[in-house]
Amino acid sequence: MNSITPQPGIMDIALYQGGAAHVAGVDNVVKLSSNENPFGPSPKAMDAARATVDTLHRYPSTDHARLRSAIGDMTGLDPDRIICGVGSDEIITFLCQAYAGPGDEVLYTEHGFGMYKISALAAGATPVEVRERERVTDVDALLAGCTERTRLVFIANPNNPTGTMIGEAEVARLADGLPKQAILVLDGAYAEYVEGFDAGQSVIDARQNVVMTRTFSKLYGLGGLRVGYGYGPRDIIDVLNRIRGPFNLSNVALAAAEAAIRDTEYVDYCRAENAKWRAWLAEALAELGVPSDTSCTNFILARFGSQDEAEACDLYLQSQGLIVRRVAGYNLPNALRITVGDESACRRVAQAVKEFKGPAA
Repeated sequence: MNSITPQPGIMDIALYQGGAAHVAGVDNVVKLSSNENPFGPSPKAMDAARATVDTLHRYPSTDHARLRSAIGDMTGLDPDRIICGVGSDEIITFLCQAYAGPGDEVLYTEHGFGMYKISALAAGATPVEVRERERVTDVDALLAGCTERTRLVFIANPNNPTGTMIGEAEVARLADGLPKQAILVLDGAYAEYVEGFDAGQSVIDARQNVVMTRTFSKLYGLGGLRVGYGYGPRDIIDVLNRIRGPFNLSNVALAAAEAAIRDTEYVDYCRAENAKWRAWLAEALAELGVPSDTSCTNFILARFGSQDEAEACDLYLQSQGLIVRRVAGYNLPNALRITVGDESACRRVAQAVKEFKGPAA
């Protein structure tokens, strides 16, 4: 009899489902299911990526010094307290691998990013889901959910897929109220969409139990290259670097990310366009009887009267070549997450929802 078995927790992981990109029988679709930048990466980032072609036979940097320095220059973060990874997902995995295991608990909110649960289970830890309050992170509920077994507490701020966020004072209150053995992880994948937001840097710099994760996949438009980073206390970053693969980022990814974060003019343009059309789309849908919470991200969580209505609208949007994201797996069966596209995409979405809702709209 075959006695080969995986580690406990592995078979409890449901395979992650990314946003769809195709609709059978429909051509020229607009993908609005993965919160990608509709304008793509900075032209300077693309040029930097092309310039690496002649050195593809060379191993990349093991310390990512140039990229960490660029991040420091543009954000004010200490480069010596930055770790780079294959998207922010890899930093989340490192944290669970390094700090959680059998007998430990990893907390996250009920509408939180799916990788928190997946990474906890992969490490053999117990994932613990904590309620939110009207689709907003509830600090009191998280603190009440902590036990002597809690090792990591994940919140996305702003959150995916709700688009909501909590303020610095609430984040600080959460950090200060955690058990002494626990680390607060601030997932800042969408932090760049909030003008003037430091993603929790001030909270981190004043404490020894808070870490942030960031990504180049959203505003910077580099989802296909998979680049992210973490920032936190020196001791925690040192631990994470001990389990990081030495060549986890390619020369192409490193060069493109460095150019992308330095191209502030392009970043500002993308942020402004997103804010403009996010507000327009939210208002257009609200006028059709489809409300959403104020979004601090590059997507809108459109809420419908029932799960049946949300799914029927999704099917109609697909028939019109518009791919959005169902979020029943995030405990939001009555909603659709819609990436904010360019002007054409936003107008097409609004028109299609109007057609779906019928004359009453």
